[in-house]
Amino acid sequence: MDRKIIYIPAIITVAALSLASCVKDDLYDTPHPDKGKVAVTADWSSRGENVEIPGLWRAVIGDYTAEVTGSTHEAERLFEPGDYRLITYNPADGITVAGTTATISAASGERGNAFISGSPDWFFAGVHEITVEKDREHAFTAAMLQQIRQLTLLLEPAGTVAAAIEDIAGGLSGVAGTLDFATGTYGGVSDVELDFKKITEGADAGKWKATVRMLGIAGDTQRLSATVTYAGGNPQSVTIESDLSVALAGFNTDKTAPLTLGGTMVETHGEVGMTATIDKWEEVNAGNVDAH
Repeated sequence: MDRKIIYIPAIITVAALSLASCVKDDLYDTPHPDKGKVAVTADWSSRGENVEIPGLWRAVIGDYTAEVTGSTHEAERLFEPGDYRLITYNPADGITVAGTTATISAASGERGNAFISGSPDWFFAGVHEITVEKDREHAFTAAMLQQIRQLTLLLEPAGTVAAAIEDIAGGLSGVAGTLDFATGTYGGVSDVELDFKKITEGADAGKWKATVRMLGIAGDTQRLSATVTYAGGNPQSVTIESDLSVALAGFNTDKTAPLTLGGTMVETHGEVGMTATIDKWEEVNAGNVDAH
């Protein structure tokens, strides 16, 4: 019986090795070789004392938006490789957000739309430029920066009719109604309503205070205009006009630190009646002033 000997050409062996090499090169690190996966963790460390972390925040990546209740969000879709803007913020009563612009709502008091709200919820926001790569799982951290600062004005009446003051109410001009938190641009110059309340206890008893929360200041001048009303109409009401521009010049920085400014209200009696002015404004220790 004849035996046949079959020879396997060396070229076939080389081809097999080459094929094995191609298979190895096509291995990927993730199940999504052409796209990237994104997770975002909110960093709430930039907030003031006793300011709580909001229970809800939003993450916006391109045309993707998600509402998040935990600290980390894993996007529910994959992203094409490329550069994206990551916008994060929390929904806050008294504030609307469009893109990266936050706008304070109108006041709901008796004087209506003449003022913007002085009591919005605490608002945090951040903007980050990110790059998504294909075949990768990204973990980004978003700094949630406090965008609201608290201001307290503390008036100390001085004079013979200080005890007869029944009410002090007015407004502060040169307040920012809008903030582009991507660029730090303050606009929408507005007035915020101020309703002073008399302090009846503690080291500041007898003084009057008004506390507001603001995105910041805008424009060149911040001016207090208020009416002081006396019991029984005696003396007649007087108007206070006081420039706070210098005292508030750095208000838009260090927003996590509440600012308290104190001033002495001085009576002046003349031929046309009594007038009242603020001697000067100085930053004071807010330890004895109740928080808003």
